[in-house]
Amino acid sequence: MNYFVTGATGFIGGFFMEQLVARQGQLYVLVREASTGKLDALKARLPASAAQRITPVYGDITAPNMGLSANDLGMLKGNVDHFFHFAAIYDMAADEASQIAGNINGTANAVQAAQAMQAACFHHVSSIAVSGLFKGTFTEDMFDEAQNLDHAYFRTKHESEKVVRQHCKIPFRIYRPAAVLGHSRTGEIDKIDGPYYSFKMIQKIRDALPKWMPLVGVESGLNNVVPVDFVVRAIDHIAHVEGQDGGCFHITDPDHYSTGEMMNIFAEAAHAPKFTLRFDPKVFNFMPPVLKDLLAKLPPVKRLKSAMFERFGLPESAAILMKYETRYDSRRTQALLADSGINVPKLTTYAPQVWDYWERNLDPDLFIDRTLEGQVSDRLVLITGASAGIGKATALRLAKAGATVILTARSMEKLEETKTQIEADGGRAHCYTVDIADMEACDRVVAEIEKDLGQVDILINNAGRSIRRSVELAYDRFHDFERTMQLNYFGALRMILRVLPGMTAKRRGHIINISSMGVLNYPPRFSAYVASKSALEAFSICAASEFSDKNISFTNINMPLVRTEMIAPTKIYEYAPALEVSEAVDLVVEAVINKPKRVATGMGRFLSVMGALFPKFVEITNNATFRMFPDSQAAKGSKPAQESTEATSEQVAMAALMKGVHF
Repeated sequence: MNYFVTGATGFIGGFFMEQLVARQGQLYVLVREASTGKLDALKARLPASAAQRITPVYGDITAPNMGLSANDLGMLKGNVDHFFHFAAIYDMAADEASQIAGNINGTANAVQAAQAMQAACFHHVSSIAVSGLFKGTFTEDMFDEAQNLDHAYFRTKHESEKVVRQHCKIPFRIYRPAAVLGHSRTGEIDKIDGPYYSFKMIQKIRDALPKWMPLVGVESGLNNVVPVDFVVRAIDHIAHVEGQDGGCFHITDPDHYSTGEMMNIFAEAAHAPKFTLRFDPKVFNFMPPVLKDLLAKLPPVKRLKSAMFERFGLPESAAILMKYETRYDSRRTQALLADSGINVPKLTTYAPQVWDYWERNLDPDLFIDRTLEGQVSDRLVLITGASAGIGKATALRLAKAGATVILTARSMEKLEETKTQIEADGGRAHCYTVDIADMEACDRVVAEIEKDLGQVDILINNAGRSIRRSVELAYDRFHDFERTMQLNYFGALRMILRVLPGMTAKRRGHIINISSMGVLNYPPRFSAYVASKSALEAFSICAASEFSDKNISFTNINMPLVRTEMIAPTKIYEYAPALEVSEAVDLVVEAVINKPKRVATGMGRFLSVMGALFPKFVEITNNATFRMFPDSQAAKGSKPAQESTEATSEQVAMAALMKGVHF
């Protein structure tokens, strides 16, 4: 027997070719001129003897007669026993025009070509989507009974099958596969679609929560899924059973899964928490349809829905899967497969392979540029306090990655030293002096930068002042709070307000604030410092909501103790474990690359959780450390030289236990 196959280089068609080569005969495959590389890849997967039997026929399903030349049609006429039509758009997120061209017009052109070459049988690979959102059981004999075909994918699949039923003048058979998953043994698949849309959400939940934590999920909808190897084996077998012309066959699983059941199966495969409590959205059916439609059309609701889908990497069109309530009867197909040894494997038996292949090969995060170079190359990065410490080290790291760094501080001499180091490594840097505590100076420097270099892409608010003094010693030092707030909050805020218009115009930007671990655990003696950093964080969180749809991100870095000149006056810190400057820069790099809302160390996150769950316990603990660690001589008004640098064993032990915490 001789075979003609469209879509042979596609996902299902490729696996079908691997199945078909076991049969004798010549294999003709439709190939576009631009897809010869895909044909070579297909041949490489097949035994050499089978690959030699493949003859490419160049054309395109979107053209009349599939674009086949008169010579090719003449060569094929009367020489094709089975014409398999796999080529189509299998993507619910595809635009309507491409689905019409690929599904409806493509099928019409394939039927036309099959008739021109006088093929003995036309095998059309359709989809269960032809049923639309039919409520109830859809049998293999049903077609016109389809309901709710508003979605382009459902409609074009239905119309393409109608083309075969109404216009195909040669014998035909129709196959309706369920949602096709990867190979049951290897998990191999070529793209994300259908059930795969939920994988990113499951992965995010797994990475955030322990496996034992019970979750609340959704129970709605019915899902029917099958692995690709079952699909191609079933089609190959049924296609060669005599007496089945004109038949339609559901290549489906007799078992149907609710959304909650299927999510739990893949959650188990991913070692993620399961959705123990699942509710059906039908509980909201008591609401009048008019009210539900009104709520769904409210701008905040629509925006929230879009944000949720974007967050989990779902196309909004995938929401329609939640409305699926169709069961597919496949008794005719199961009867034909009964003695073939071809069975649908249980989803639980191959879900781990499907998950593993997706996570290793198709996870969208694998294709995001996670390099520092990819995030900052040729970008303008403004760093305040760039003449020393974290600011200087950050400037050196980002410039080496390809950023154009703008160095600001009060001392031009130190800035020039940093610039010289950057240029010696082949980087680009520009220096501007500014006192961030001076509001007019902030306005001036940003205006100069934008005039000279353009609009800032990333602002790193690093310049800051820390004061370690107990409240009892600050009764008459209100200026401590004023000075700290002026630099750490108002100065940083002024810089943000000046760069935001440029970021808004470009619809791209990132504000990074070097905050403090103290904001997460409120240590004693740092009331002025923590209050100023808390204010900056609060502003940034509020502003982030306003700029979320403008591609402008805000990140607060809760920096622990870092061994810089800032902590040098507190002699007790000589015995306290602290981050090295290079480790602090690693936190900044994480913020630049991933743009999270917050960057904190493990200790910082632990203290934040403890403060939320056990606030009184944290207060008592902080009070104990307050009594254990005294105010410095400088805080008391004495000269630092009079201060003892010796630490008690208890102080050393506590500092080691609470690494990075301010005392």
